[in-house]
Amino acid sequence: MNFQHLLTGIVADTQKHARWLNTLSLMENTGARKISASEHKTDVTLIILKHAAEEHRHAFYLKKQISKLGAGLCPDYSDEHLLATHDSRYYLNMLDVHVCKYLKSELKLSGNELKFAAYLLVTYAIEVRADELYPVYQDVLDATKSKVNVKSIILEEEGHLEEMLVQLKNFSPDWERHADKAVEFESELFGKWMVGLEREI
Repeated sequence: MNFQHLLTGIVADTQKHARWLNTLSLMENTGARKISASEHKTDVTLIILKHAAEEHRHAFYLKKQISKLGAGLCPDYSDEHLLATHDSRYYLNMLDVHVCKYLKSELKLSGNELKFAAYLLVTYAIEVRADELYPVYQDVLDATKSKVNVKSIILEEEGHLEEMLVQLKNFSPDWERHADKAVEFESELFGKWMVGLEREI
């Protein structure tokens, strides 16, 4: 199913739309927590702190948008308040696992070096996806004259992608090959997530 068509079906149903927003909030929150978990004990840059803070803000912002659809919808991240629960919960974790295995095998990284490299590649792949996903969602919101709005997230995600590119270029002269591999892993997980979402529409 076409992603825009899928989102149109979700947005047309208030309950499903609320669960969609809650699912995105969960995934942004998971991303923020993973960024924080990957931090070095002392070598923490301004960009990393900014990125973690903005991902938390996105989770908060998306959660607040739910109230525009009605009162008392999706109060927490329980399974019944999410879409494609299993795939949504483990999306980032599985991407992290694939990327870490790749980095261990390809670059023989371990410890803090592995954590940081995985943060770079996983975040890059997610930002590439976010740059595609949120504008399509906003188009559907505009077309349906929804009160929900994700324009501020779109702007910040574009900034994140630019920041990740700068960090990746500093990380390795061969960064594009590694980044493409992370995007390949993410694309496979996105396909599975789409199938999970389609089952619920």
